Amino acid sequence: MIITRSPLRISLGGGGTDLPSYYHQYGGFLIAAAIDKYVYITLHKTFMPELIIKYSQMEKVNSVNEVAHPIIRECLKMLEFEGSSLEITSMADIPAGTGLGSSGSFTTGLLKALHAYNKNLIHPQELAEQACDIEINRLGEPIGKQDQYIAAYGGITCFRFHTNDQVEAHPLKLSTETLYNLEDNFLLFFTGYSRSASSILKEQDSKSKTHDKEMIENLHFVKELGFQSRLAFEQGDLTKFGELMNTHWEHKKRRSSSMSNEQINEWYNLALKNGAIGGKLVGAGGGGFLMFYADDPAKLRHAMIKAGLKEVRFRFDFEGTRMVAQ
Repeated sequence: MIITRSPLRISLGGGGTDLPSYYHQYGGFLIAAAIDKYVYITLHKTFMPELIIKYSQMEKVNSVNEVAHPIIRECLKMLEFEGSSLEITSMADIPAGTGLGSSGSFTTGLLKALHAYNKNLIHPQELAEQACDIEINRLGEPIGKQDQYIAAYGGITCFRFHTNDQVEAHPLKLSTETLYNLEDNFLLFFTGYSRSASSILKEQDSKSKTHDKEMIENLHFVKELGFQSRLAFEQGDLTKFGELMNTHWEHKKRRSSSMSNEQINEWYNLALKNGAIGGKLVGAGGGGFLMFYADDPAKLRHAMIKAGLKEVRFRFDFEGTRMVAQ
């Protein structure tokens, strides 16, 4: 049996500039961090000549073309699995649709498992490229590339997205003290809302393709916030980073009317009154997790839990998508 695990992620600056509709024209930059919450994929050879696939549903089919799950089907096609006797199962620490990049983590985890089955070693860069090809090119999802890349690489990583589709990955330069302070003062709270990232990103993607002036200027500004966030991290100025998060959120909300709602805004304002310096919804928006950097995490924790939100505590993952059993 082959088992892989692939980390989920949070975005720390520049999110949204990783969509091809933007970076093909202007180049993109963002900082993302892998966290110790995972998508797990198991791959097991069976005796019968059929494919058994288990996720939120169960499939039992005789050929790859019959697989209903689009990502699983396209991954099997990419690696030329035809009529294999395989059982594929997926599990996750946190459900999909919550803004932590689960789709990208799922794809990199499945590809890693299939490569291991074929006894192929694969570099994180190639793994991320293949995952992006599956989701963006083959399936036509209007999404960015950060989820696949941060899942493959892990760590707290800066990504540059060049106009020619090349992607550079560099670890963020953090002191040990800054890293520990970041982990201690970062808090995640589940809003109770799930949503499809594709439906929200489709609006941004469409406006970027038509060179909508307001959208392009918004993304230019957010990219600059990403560079400023990198500098704040490198200087150990986490208060400055928190303030930049707040600015980022105000601009992010302007991209779509579906980005936030009255209840989310109410929780956000409550957080600012109870120890949060800044925060935002993680991912495309519309639901999922509220993330805050706080100078008084205990006060913030108590206020948000009292308001009915569930906290998910985490640490950073520095391994990326990896094998855990073979």
